Amino acid sequence: MRKETEQHPIYSKNVIEFVTVAAEYCSFLEKAEQYEIKPFVDKMTKLLPLLYLKAALLPDLVSASEDDMPQFVTEEEYEYEHGLLQEKIGRYDEYLEVFNSDMQYSDTPVVASISEDLTDMYQDLKDMVANFQRADLNIMNDAILKCKDNFKEFWGQKSLNALRALHNVLYTSMEEDGELDGEDVGIIDE
Repeated sequence: MRKETEQHPIYSKNVIEFVTVAAEYCSFLEKAEQYEIKPFVDKMTKLLPLLYLKAALLPDLVSASEDDMPQFVTEEEYEYEHGLLQEKIGRYDEYLEVFNSDMQYSDTPVVASISEDLTDMYQDLKDMVANFQRADLNIMNDAILKCKDNFKEFWGQKSLNALRALHNVLYTSMEEDGELDGEDVGIIDE
C-alpha cells in the first residue's frame, strides 16, 4: 500500500517543485514589508516566471473527493496582504490591462493593479499549500487539482500581467525615476 501511495502523481517531482515554489512565493509576500521596493520587484520578476512554469508542468489529476477545499486565507488576511503590497509598490502599482475581455467594448483604458494580482495569486496558493501540508492524499490531490484549474482560468494570466508590469517598473520606470543609480538589484539571499 505504501509503495502504491508513493507512486501517486501527487508525489511527482513536478508537484513537489510547484508546492515548494508556491510556498516560497507566499512566504516572500508575507515578509514584503522587510524589503525595499527595488529588491522586492527584482525578486518578484524571478519568482513569477518560475511559479508559472511549475504550474504549467503540473500533471492532470482526477478529483478524489466531492467535498469543497478548506480555505485558509480570510478576508482580513487578504486585505492586510493587499494593503501591504499596495504600499510597497506605491506609485508603480497601477498598469494598463490589455488582456481584459471588457477591453474590446471600452472607450477608456482598463486599469489593473500589481498588488491585487499578486494578492489574488497569494490567496489561491496559500490555500493550496495549507491543504497540501495536511498530508492527506485526497486533500493534497484536490488542492493541486483546484490550483491547476485556477491557474488555467484565473491566476496564470494575472501572473503574466503582473510580471509584464513589474518588468516595466524594474527596467524602465525606476531607471527613468533615477532609483537604480547603478545599484545591483540581484536576487535576495534569505
